[in-house]
Amino acid sequence: MNFAFTEEQEQLRQFVRSFMEDKSSEEAVREQMETDNGYDQAVWSQMAEQMGLQSLIIPEEFGGQGFTFVELGVVLEEMGRALLCAPFFSGVLASLALLHSGDDAAKAAHLPGIASGETIATLAFTEENGKWDESGIEATADADGNLTGTKSFVLDGHTASLLIVAAKGPEGTSLYAVNGADVTATALATMDQTRKQAKVELNGAKGTLIGEAGKGWETMTTVLDLAAVALAAEQVGGAQFVLEMAVQYAKDRVQFGRPIGSFQAIKHKCADMLLEVESAKSAAYYGLWCAAEMNDELASTASLAKAYCSDAYFHAAAENIQIHGGIGFTWEHPAHLYFKRAKSSELMFGDPAYHRELLAQRIGL
Repeated sequence: MNFAFTEEQEQLRQFVRSFMEDKSSEEAVREQMETDNGYDQAVWSQMAEQMGLQSLIIPEEFGGQGFTFVELGVVLEEMGRALLCAPFFSGVLASLALLHSGDDAAKAAHLPGIASGETIATLAFTEENGKWDESGIEATADADGNLTGTKSFVLDGHTASLLIVAAKGPEGTSLYAVNGADVTATALATMDQTRKQAKVELNGAKGTLIGEAGKGWETMTTVLDLAAVALAAEQVGGAQFVLEMAVQYAKDRVQFGRPIGSFQAIKHKCADMLLEVESAKSAAYYGLWCAAEMNDELASTASLAKAYCSDAYFHAAAENIQIHGGIGFTWEHPAHLYFKRAKSSELMFGDPAYHRELLAQRIGL
């Protein structure tokens, strides 16, 4: 077992980082978070055509590149570092649902469009009750696949042309492919505008069954574990960046004739941040390996990584603001953008307390 990234994976990291520095600067992030769609179509097209990022984990037979979850984690880490505004993570969720559905016809119908960037796809399973497990599914589907109910907190739901919807059908929870034009999607006013969310009213839209009827939550259990690992990797990227931001400011900011980084209190804050960020990397990277192998440790590692990386990112983002002092509290400074992303990511797919309880259950405590 080798926990070091390969030379090719490091090259991928540098390739993506260079692209993000060029296309997802602070100025670009602020510009896109104020738009209705929340992303730049030109950049999205470049991601697909020049970088092939949307096709990364999609098998070659469906128009993708067939890379592993480790490569996806490398890319997400760099996107988290840059606060990329794009419907990428939502597309990953939809792709994972299709890939693990066991439905080859659905894969052939939808994955090539996602891989090319032409299809904006998302996964709609959460509802206004805010639950992350099967008990939160209240939307229903009749025997013909007509869907009723409302989905909420749907990533990029207002721009998606394809929604993978979890609903209670006649035989239990099932997954359905729904055309985005057949639903009413309204963007939500959220704390973190770098990642758009929407309320989706199904309005009797016709859904096409994906996978076996009544087996939708079995698929979703795997998808949510993989999603937790993917998000942990993204959180690590953001946490590393705010650590670097804090350390650089501690070196540059002078008070009482000396850099504030020379004061013990600031040193301790930076040291604690470093310890947490490095530990978060270990948790996230091990999770990526488990996800790539799809081994028996995935379920427990996913919850462990999500809980720890959520805490580490949020703490690092908060300490970064404290180290910056008054300027860190202002709208003009990027520190608050990372703080908001850290908070929204902390809650996505369940907060740390939820995942610690889930971890305890999964290891038999």
